[in-house]
Amino acid sequence: MVKITGYALRERKDGTPFVTLQLTGGVELVQSQATGNFYATVRKCNIPATFPEDVAKMMIGQQLDGEIVRVQVDPYEYLNQRTGEVMMLTHSYAYRPKGAIELIGHTPVMETVH
Repeated sequence: MVKITGYALRERKDGTPFVTLQLTGGVELVQSQATGNFYATVRKCNIPATFPEDVAKMMIGQQLDGEIVRVQVDPYEYLNQRTGEVMMLTHSYAYRPKGAIELIGHTPVMETVH
């Protein structure tokens, strides 16, 4: 299960607006490759929506069957806001509805939670 935890207004290439929903998965423990310490984190991703902002606001808090999965992507730069370190990442996150093969909403890593 994932939870709808927010939304954002975005623009298509042609300038028309659309809504994305932010999905958040459950807590997981990850071991730091640098320090070996464990920390709790959650996976997040954004998926496009076909409804307006007022409907997106009403969706916050609802749960969806499925999971947020890690996806291999072309390398991209990521700035760790906490340390100022620039890292090259090769993964993003996407939503996989329960029972589906298709992934929705590839989202690059935007923040770290330590």
